[in-house]
Amino acid sequence: MFNSEVLMRNLNLDQLQTLVAIADLGTFAAAAQALHLAPPTVSLHIKELETRLNAVLLLRGRRQAELTPAGQILVEQGRKLLAASDDLVEQVQRRASGQEGLVRVGVSAGVSTRLLPLMLEALSQRSPGVEVRLEAVGSAESMRRLGAGTLDIAVVASPQPAVADIVLTPWRIDPMVALLPSTWEVPEQVTPQWLSQRRWASFSAPTQMHGLIASWFGQAGYRPRPFLALTYPGALKSLAAASQSAALLPLEEVEDQRHVAGVQIRPLDPPLLRPMAVAHRQTAVPNPAVDSVLQVLAQFGSDAQAMASAAAV
Repeated sequence: MFNSEVLMRNLNLDQLQTLVAIADLGTFAAAAQALHLAPPTVSLHIKELETRLNAVLLLRGRRQAELTPAGQILVEQGRKLLAASDDLVEQVQRRASGQEGLVRVGVSAGVSTRLLPLMLEALSQRSPGVEVRLEAVGSAESMRRLGAGTLDIAVVASPQPAVADIVLTPWRIDPMVALLPSTWEVPEQVTPQWLSQRRWASFSAPTQMHGLIASWFGQAGYRPRPFLALTYPGALKSLAAASQSAALLPLEEVEDQRHVAGVQIRPLDPPLLRPMAVAHRQTAVPNPAVDSVLQVLAQFGSDAQAMASAAAV
């Protein structure tokens, strides 16, 4: 019986693999051929292993080597140790290649609830071992938490004040549209003047969306109060579907409403664009899992020209 502490400290996995090969194949020569080793090297592996463990592991016969009781227990447990070693190497390689890891992502309320599932599905196809933990966080709080190291990535309103060691990359520039009850008579394009005289709902202050919409009205000389201010896009869509009010939302957010009987979509005049950025911490050592998420986010990015042309709904 050998001391497990000594075994873990001194056991050479190459020598252990040689012993297992001899046990499986029956001879030193066969093991040498299978492991692509010179026969003297196989003999040296066994000699050093027996010396290290102070135990006879093999009985050398003319035709075949036989395991001693000590050799049998070492081979039996050694197989598990070699398998665990292979698993460990695979895990390290998967983590190094970005196929595994936890990535904490902050997402503001304005990010499309239609896009999120698509992005997560794309990530699961690209890097199935990467786990994303989504947190609904406002843009300002996301930037603070990135700086504190409690988030890895954040999708935020743009622009944002510069923060040390935080990289900001433009992501999407989505046109805003009006989602209106189908029972309303509406113009081909919704203007601040027309909408200011009707019930409309908006995002709550102090979100960037609230500020964008207020500025859109303000530049036309209007400062109407919203019928209701809510945090989640889904709730704003429900108000329009229930014929309660109009809602101003990013086009991407209402794509699933195009063929819904209870609502209609109109572009805004003048156009209103909602810019967003992806922010992440700049680290000395690259994190492949974070890089995988960033690459998937980039696939769902857009530019102003493409999105502006899509606004002609």
